[in-house]
Amino acid sequence: MKTLFKLTLAATAAALAFGAAAQDFPGKKSITIVVPFAAGGPTDRVARDLAEAMRKPLDGATIVIDNVGGAGSTIGTAKVARAPADGYTLLVTHIGMATIPSLYRKLSFDVLNDFEYLGIVNDVPMTIISRPTLEANNWAELSAWIAKQGRSVNLGHSGQGSAGHLCGLMFQSALKSEMTPVPYKGAAPAIADLMGNQIDLMCDQTTNTSTQIEAKKVKGFAVTTLKRLDTPALKHLPTLDESGLKGFNVTVWHGMYAPKGTPQAVLAKLNEALKVAVKDPEFVKKQQGLGAVVVADKRVEPAEHKKFVQAEIASWGKVIKAAEAYAD
Repeated sequence: MKTLFKLTLAATAAALAFGAAAQDFPGKKSITIVVPFAAGGPTDRVARDLAEAMRKPLDGATIVIDNVGGAGSTIGTAKVARAPADGYTLLVTHIGMATIPSLYRKLSFDVLNDFEYLGIVNDVPMTIISRPTLEANNWAELSAWIAKQGRSVNLGHSGQGSAGHLCGLMFQSALKSEMTPVPYKGAAPAIADLMGNQIDLMCDQTTNTSTQIEAKKVKGFAVTTLKRLDTPALKHLPTLDESGLKGFNVTVWHGMYAPKGTPQAVLAKLNEALKVAVKDPEFVKKQQGLGAVVVADKRVEPAEHKKFVQAEIASWGKVIKAAEAYAD
C-alpha cells in the first residue's frame, strides 16, 4: 500500500511539473520548425516568414528552420512524427500532407493519427513557367510547342508528391501530352536549373516564381486559379481555364503540425501564436506580394484544419488516380 501511495505521489508530482512546464512554454528553449523540402523553396519561404511572425506572441522565442528534404516531403514529415511530443519540434508543410497517402504505398507515419493539427496558414496559386530561352512567348505558342515536342519536353518538379509534381500530372493530363518528368529534392534546385536552361518547364508556387517572373529570369505563361491574380508580377498572366483547359484549378495550402501527444496547453499556445501571426500586417504583406492569400477563416482552428485535410485526402486521391497515366 505504501509503495502504491509513493508511486501515485510521484506520478502526480511529475504530472504537475510537466503541466507547469507546459504553461511556461516555450521558456528559453528554442523551437525547431521542420520544412520537408530544400532551403530556398516556396514552403521554406512561408515557414521562415511565419517563424518571424510567431516569435513575438511566443514571448520572443528563438525559432529555427530545419530543412529535411527528400522523398516528396516524407523524410522530414516522418522526422516530426518521431520527435518528442513537447512542442519544440513542429512541421510546416503543404498540400503534400493530403496527397502522399495516395502516392506512397508504405509510409512510416499516419497523416491523420500521428500529428496534432495546429492550423492552415495560407492558400497559394501556382504558375506555369519555362526556361528563359524557350522559343514560345505566350500560351498559344507554348501549347503548340508542347504538342510538337511531346515526350522530349523536360518537366521539372520538387519531388514525388510535391505540389509541382501533382500540378505537372494534372497539366499533362489536361493537355493530353506526356512529358519527361525531372524530379529534384526541392523547388529551389529545380528552379535554378530552369533559370539555367537545363530543363524546359515547371508548375510552381507563386511564392517561388513571382520574383523570378518579374525579373525575367523565367518566362511566365499562366496561373492555375480560376481567376487572374492581382499582383504586379502576375496580373498579366491568363488562367489555364480561360486558355482552354477548362476547370483547371490547383491551389496549394500550407499548414502547421506537432507530434501526436503534445500537451494541450502547449498546443493552445502554439495555435494562439499562429492566429496572431496570420493577422500580422508584415506577414500578410509579404504573402500578398508573392500571390499568396493568408487564411482568414475557420481552418486556422485545429479541428477545422484536420477536417479540411481529411476532405483534401479524398479529393486528391481521385485526381491522382485519374492522372496515373502520366506518373513518373
